[in-house]
Amino acid sequence: MSHPTPSGTSPAPGAAGSTVGHAVPTYPEPMDAISMDAIPASPAPSRVKNNPEGMPSKVVAGVSLAVLALTFMLNAMDRQVFPPLLGTISKEYGFNLQAGGLLATIFTLGMAIAGIPAGFLVERFSRKTVLIFSIVIYSLGTLATPLASSWGDMALYRIISGLGEGMQAAALFAAVGAFFHNRRGLALGVLGFAFGLGATFGPPLGVMFSANFGSWRAPFTIFGLLGLVIAVVAMFVVSPKFTERAISMTGVEGSYDYMPAKAYNRNSLAIAAASGCGALALYGFLGLYPTFLTTQLHVSTGEAALALSFVGIGGVAGLFGGWIGDRINQRTLLIVSLVVMAVVGVLIYVVQASFAWQCVFACLMGVFGTGVFFPNTNSAIQRAVRPYQVGRAAGLFVTCYYGSAAFSGLLFAALVPALGWQGAGLLQVTLLPLLAAAIMLIVRPALFNNAVPAAAH
Repeated sequence: MSHPTPSGTSPAPGAAGSTVGHAVPTYPEPMDAISMDAIPASPAPSRVKNNPEGMPSKVVAGVSLAVLALTFMLNAMDRQVFPPLLGTISKEYGFNLQAGGLLATIFTLGMAIAGIPAGFLVERFSRKTVLIFSIVIYSLGTLATPLASSWGDMALYRIISGLGEGMQAAALFAAVGAFFHNRRGLALGVLGFAFGLGATFGPPLGVMFSANFGSWRAPFTIFGLLGLVIAVVAMFVVSPKFTERAISMTGVEGSYDYMPAKAYNRNSLAIAAASGCGALALYGFLGLYPTFLTTQLHVSTGEAALALSFVGIGGVAGLFGGWIGDRINQRTLLIVSLVVMAVVGVLIYVVQASFAWQCVFACLMGVFGTGVFFPNTNSAIQRAVRPYQVGRAAGLFVTCYYGSAAFSGLLFAALVPALGWQGAGLLQVTLLPLLAAAIMLIVRPALFNNAVPAAAH
């Protein structure tokens, strides 16, 4: 004889619907998919739930990704146009090497300031809105740069530009990483590819615009206006179904309980520290490499811009770097890339090879620095946290990566008078990547959100 269950209760899942003897109250099963540790202190943003808008079509997703990649390419052009023109700018304003070196990389201070706050913003507000707003900010900063009358206001405009770029990076990395969460490395590699194109064409285009218009101010005006145009295009073309994609709260085996509950954990903090050391080396190299070539190898400004563009050509390898990062142990891949960067630093600054070889070495720095190291630290730090925390992971990466880069040019410029270009290059472009490689040794890929939980035990 069957007995009804008490009011407000239901049979346990999988029960036959009847009991024998005295009725025993039944209660809902505890949540298997999410542990209490997985629930943040504040309510989780709505994007962690199933996406109510559904998936965009492949065409819409492809167009959205292409436009966002284009915005990141323009971002790279904005960043890379300054170093080749630094000599002309410093001569007009009377900046010394240290002041010029700091200007070359100080925009990354703005990126670092914006990173962590932007990471929280993209978890609570529309990523698309943050993206468009950020593009407008960095474009206005770029447009204002030629209006500077002193080092101070030029630095301020560069920092404002960096604030926009930092907001864009955090929102862009979170949006693309969430949509392509199963192929996060490859997707971020596409952004690295776009950045590589911008870094390739930005310096020579900047020098060409400067020569054609007879002023170093022309490229900043042109790139700034292009940024405002692309912001309008993104507003109408990029689909919210792409940027606001939600990620399931359940993992490979139904739960992320095997992962640390906090966004700032051993893995994410170690990857952030390694990214900071690597960026200090990479951006110190990028900021003063044209100056090194013109003063030590006595090449022309145009040739120095050409050599710098080879870094961008190497960065195009981001497609391959991201793709392979989805298929092999990312910790091993990052350690290898950092060691290669250290070796290339020796070849560039200690060997001081001919201009042709410098182009080859610059390309290798681009391959392993921006093509492998950048997309894989970016994707690895998102894999080091639970899915609803990817915004904070992206913000942490932006802050640590670009925060270190902000002072890389100043550090390098300060080391040159004391140690010479050889000593400064050995210390900043060789030893720092090796330190980053050592830090990566403590990372545990078995605790990544794309790992099989059983591997963590």
